[in-house]
Amino acid sequence: QVQLEESGGGLVQPGGSLRLSCAASGSIFSINAMGWYRQAPGKERELVAVITNGGFTNYADSVKGRFTISRDNAKSTIYLQMNSLKPEDTAVYYCNAYTYAGPPSYQLRRDYWGQGTQVTVSS
Repeated sequence: QVQLEESGGGLVQPGGSLRLSCAASGSIFSINAMGWYRQAPGKERELVAVITNGGFTNYADSVKGRFTISRDNAKSTIYLQMNSLKPEDTAVYYCNAYTYAGPPSYQLRRDYWGQGTQVTVSS
């Protein structure tokens, strides 16, 4: 099992910056990748950014150039540096980690989620 603990959410003005942190514990050796999702009221949860154990990153088009995902040397904590924040970035942000298990012909993905942290961008 994997446990995820998020921190860093809050209220920020448009154009401001915020950094989210997510610490993973438990069976961290089994994690294939970690990332951030967000969900705004009335909308489905969407991918914001992901980073694999090999360091590959991917971002939603809406945050490219503004957000940066990174991880610490131990690969147990990830960060999301959010710059030039916009009101449309307002959402609950969730830390995610996923693993794969099973034979090569039938790998099963299991996702783990943090409790979510509210990010509100408003003047």
